[in-house]
Amino acid sequence: MNNNNIYIETYGCQMNLADTEIVMGILKNYGYQITKELELADVVLLNTCSVRENAEQRIYGRLGNFKKLKSSKPNLIVGILGCMAERLKKDLIEEKKIVDVVVGPDEYRRLPEFIDMAFTGDKGIGVKLSRTETYDDITPYREDGLQAWISVMRGCDKFCTYCVVPFTRGRERSRAINSIVEEVKGLSQRGFREVTLLGQNVNSYNDSGNDFSDLLAACADVDPMLRIRFTTSHPQDLSDKLLYTIAANQNICKYIHLPVQSGSNRILKLMNRTYTIEHYMEIIDKAKSIIPGVSFSTDVIAGFPTETYEDHLMTLEVMRNVRYDGAYMFKYSPREGTKAFKMEDDIAEESKIKRLTEIIDLQQRISYEINQALIGTEETVLVEGFSKKSEKFMSGRTDSNKVAVFPCSESIKEGSYIKVKINRATSGTLFGDVISTSLPSEKDLYKTA
Repeated sequence: MNNNNIYIETYGCQMNLADTEIVMGILKNYGYQITKELELADVVLLNTCSVRENAEQRIYGRLGNFKKLKSSKPNLIVGILGCMAERLKKDLIEEKKIVDVVVGPDEYRRLPEFIDMAFTGDKGIGVKLSRTETYDDITPYREDGLQAWISVMRGCDKFCTYCVVPFTRGRERSRAINSIVEEVKGLSQRGFREVTLLGQNVNSYNDSGNDFSDLLAACADVDPMLRIRFTTSHPQDLSDKLLYTIAANQNICKYIHLPVQSGSNRILKLMNRTYTIEHYMEIIDKAKSIIPGVSFSTDVIAGFPTETYEDHLMTLEVMRNVRYDGAYMFKYSPREGTKAFKMEDDIAEESKIKRLTEIIDLQQRISYEINQALIGTEETVLVEGFSKKSEKFMSGRTDSNKVAVFPCSESIKEGSYIKVKINRATSGTLFGDVISTSLPSEKDLYKTA
């Protein structure tokens, strides 16, 4: 055991945030202390993402900063965790000599051992992928808060041609349903008010015949005042049973993140997305009929190899038809090791930027129109704290994951549910007045305006 201080920075998605909590749980059990002050650290860890090229470039830039720190503190250990560690281990160790520890997503249990090796002057390297590791028995280290993210499965079997995840995180394996439900119970008892279940494709979750719908229902049953969210869904595996489960449980948010990536069947086939736009729209229509008031967000890639302007127009058409509340929108960047990397990246950068701009502009218009339609309605909001812009206002989120801003009041407490009447809206934010505070019961919470 030891009393060294660990400083961790996390890059990338919510799954990386959840992994950081697992890492902190492992290190705390080994006697390490977590510090938020870089200058106090004996060990600096970067939990990384390889999904986008710019994420990796940020890490390389950050390593340059640590090089200066290490020159004044020669015993400092610098480690790279996560997807980038698995993908670029040789480059990180041999060319970026500042890095002492490189640990992939499936070897976090051995992290204390690798850090010990680094303190004795060796390099600590562990990047093997596992078909069984789920960290089911590890209690993540979480500070008190309102929201928590729980990884319910790891890896992915889909092998979309642009995606590195199956190569950096391995194949799909699911955690035990009882372990997840117990974790949700513990969070509820600690006063958390929202839990997001995470997986690269949660629709593939399977534990001894229990599918994702069963898991979602079991988590919703823990506490009716605890909101349940989930991400990400793959259109091929989203079942009617899941839609009916969402509709039947008031505390499961009526919000589905359903990546479309492209509106062109030809491009979807090249991406190995395994569904057609016709099938995708059937799911959207079915969800709207089964779940009143359901909202959607999505992922879109602009400029995939061979994408024509007509293909791009098909994407815009899908966006107009679905009317997403929000979207994560990117221009295509080749990722080494994927099938798409072998395709010619034949769309000019100027065209990619132009298409991405058109996608972003359209989504902002749609988001603005959707939010304008909410003016005059009453929304249930989970209070998260003070607004980022002014301490005269507080903010929180609606069931559909929209940020709502409202005036401060002594009667409004962080973590409580309130009713807000919307009187103004932008494409990204709702503004309103509080009409009811501290909703005490499930009945009050879900009563419609």
